[in-house]
Amino acid sequence: MSYDFRGMTFVITGGTRGIGASTARAAARYGANVVISGTNEASGKSVENEIVRSGGQASFVACDLRDAEQVQALMSRAVELYGGIDVLHNNAGINETALTSGVSLEDMAVETFDHVLGVNVRGAWLCAKYALPQLKASCRKPSIINTTSTGSFVAFPGCIAYGVSKGGLSLLTKNLALDLAKYGIRVNSIAPGVTETQMVADYMNAAPDPEAHARAMSGTHLVPRLGQPNEIAELVCFLASDKALFVNGAEWLIDGGALAWRGNSA
Repeated sequence: MSYDFRGMTFVITGGTRGIGASTARAAARYGANVVISGTNEASGKSVENEIVRSGGQASFVACDLRDAEQVQALMSRAVELYGGIDVLHNNAGINETALTSGVSLEDMAVETFDHVLGVNVRGAWLCAKYALPQLKASCRKPSIINTTSTGSFVAFPGCIAYGVSKGGLSLLTKNLALDLAKYGIRVNSIAPGVTETQMVADYMNAAPDPEAHARAMSGTHLVPRLGQPNEIAELVCFLASDKALFVNGAEWLIDGGALAWRGNSA
């Protein structure tokens, strides 16, 4: 399936690697101008250069989503670069295992919990807030697409903060869909299963037995493998396209069938 994103501008948070980077590549391939946001400048510039070398339009803009002023600056920079914003992909996410080994309720620092929710939920809310004037001005059927998780639906070990944040982002999606419908802005979310990204690898490696943990996580997939970031990216592009104009307030599982049953091969 192909899409015509020519003249459209995508702002993609967490765009320096994994699902966000794959979405940036896909959107650019379909003609979009892409603003790649993240905190790792080297990775962001690498994705930007890759897209530009392939003939696409892309720019990296550094942003810590916990800082409202930086989020405002991100959206302003997107307008300076490409004249507006048509699609916001709130993809940035962090798991507490990337911050600390103390991930249980009794061991987790308040600062860790706040950090995860600050990026995963408050950051998405800030992005929607400060992108809204440009989304309202768009004549290209604008939308917001949030990246939630199977962790929005069920619990995983070592994911108290992450799970709470993704559950919150799921409800943020529905509330924004309701609030922004009057402007013709659709808001949907994607909920990937275990996908082959660096964040997932870091989470697996933080377990006492990483190999057993990896088997337990991917063993629930009815499609017997990990998801690939490019597969998730294609769903994001579909939801941003004019082929999905009747899709609003929805959360799309793309989890290889993991939540269709309660099995576990570990």
